[in-house]
Amino acid sequence: MEAIVYHTFRGSLSIEKVADPTPNHHGVVVKVGATGLCRSDWHGWMGHDPDIALPHVPGHELAGTIAAVGKHVKEFKIGDRVTVPFVCGCGHCEQCNTGNQQVCDHQSQPGFTHWGSFAEYVALDYADTNLVRLPDEINDVTAATLGCRFVTAFRAIVDQAKVSEGQYVAVHGCGGVGLSAIMIARALGAKVIAVDIDEDTLQLAKTLGASHTLNSLGNKAITEQIKDLTRGGAHVSLDALGSLETCVNSIANLRKRGKHIQVGLMTDNHRQPPIPMDQVLAKELEIIGSHGMQAHRYPEMLAMIKRRELRPDLLIERTISLKETIKELPKMNQFNNKGVLVVNSFS
Repeated sequence: MEAIVYHTFRGSLSIEKVADPTPNHHGVVVKVGATGLCRSDWHGWMGHDPDIALPHVPGHELAGTIAAVGKHVKEFKIGDRVTVPFVCGCGHCEQCNTGNQQVCDHQSQPGFTHWGSFAEYVALDYADTNLVRLPDEINDVTAATLGCRFVTAFRAIVDQAKVSEGQYVAVHGCGGVGLSAIMIARALGAKVIAVDIDEDTLQLAKTLGASHTLNSLGNKAITEQIKDLTRGGAHVSLDALGSLETCVNSIANLRKRGKHIQVGLMTDNHRQPPIPMDQVLAKELEIIGSHGMQAHRYPEMLAMIKRRELRPDLLIERTISLKETIKELPKMNQFNNKGVLVVNSFS
């Protein structure tokens, strides 16, 4: 098969002929119909993930059709259209046994722990635990937007923050996760404030449901502006980017007993931001991490998509070819795209 391969971190990307994958006894091989290009792929290429062994095939947001099945797989068959969370659980550790496959003790992640979906085929482990059947109403390109950014935002807003109608939600960073969070929070009846440094992105955020938008570029008054708009502070605030500034601002703009949800990856010098713990204590704030979403939580989200209460297809800026990924992946940290790029051509 053909796949995108890099041999050194931050090195050149190329399309190469590599061996077709084969399924483990508990796994499957999926013929990739579409796969999203995500900033997490950029993090992997940069060398920020210690699980990546070189040479490597990236890609972790995917949808497609099962092409081969391991002998111990019971719930899926060749020809099934499926997607998968970017965190795959083992199905038998303490976390999986409590339904928390998103933090599995022995998790696998396509495009990180093993070769991913920037290829014609991808192998996935523990199929019965991790695969999600796709309804006919959701095509592969739309489904490919779900596996990382959209499901991460869904769990952050629905399960971790427990956002309810009438609450104020602030979203810091309007990339794929942030825009998804805006759409989901608005669908639940929340009033959403979108924060970003790009006016075109903020305009897109408004079309997706943001009640207010704020440009944080050189703006030292963001937290006070949010407190004014919300009459005291946000009930829930997300750092959807992952930087010292967005993390601290997200905490500082909360009202008493508010919730900060950390969704954006914190890397390099941002790994340990100076949290205003005095405010966390005095205001009884909650600091909550959110890392992906379990396969068993997909049905509620898919039902909302089928009812068109959620429109992940509106997040797609354009579709690209596997070859175009070579130039697009290294630029993911430049935030040139206002929406999601999805690969749907592999020849």
